[in-house]
Formats: sequence, structure tokens, C-alpha cells
Amino acid sequence: MNVHAWPLRTMLNAAEVALDRAAEDDAERTRNEMKLWEPPAGHASSGRRVPPRGARMGQGEAQALAARLAAEDARFGAV
Repeated sequence: MNVHAWPLRTMLNAAEVALDRAAEDDAERTRNEMKLWEPPAGHASSGRRVPPRGARMGQGEAQALAARLAAEDARFGAV
């Protein structure tokens, strides 16, 4: 297996899995995940936050998302 030929996304996923496996407990795994996904220092936040793993959206949010995606598809001429 030649890891040097992996695409970036595959390499990042493998690194995240390695961090998870190296964690001694769930608390350390959670701390690693928080550090991994926090914005870089000096980054101006857009006010959006990443929902925690396993977060659910309500029916209204899902319908709004579907409408937004349909509008975007229409704007780009997708079928």
C-alpha cells in the first residue's frame, strides 16, 4: 500500500482514525476531536458552528435545506 499516492481526503481521514485509536478513553477522544475541528488561530469566524456529531435537524430545517438546495440546483441549471 503506497500511502504517498493517497488523495488528501483519504490521508486526513486516516490521520483522524489514528488519533481516535491512540486515545485512551472517550474524554481524550472528544478533546482530540475538538482540537482537530476548531478554527485556526486568527481565523474570523462566520458565526456558524459545527454541530456536534449525531446532531439532528428538525423537519422544518430539513424542508428549508431541501428548498435551498433546489434553488441552488435551479440556479446552476441542474436537472
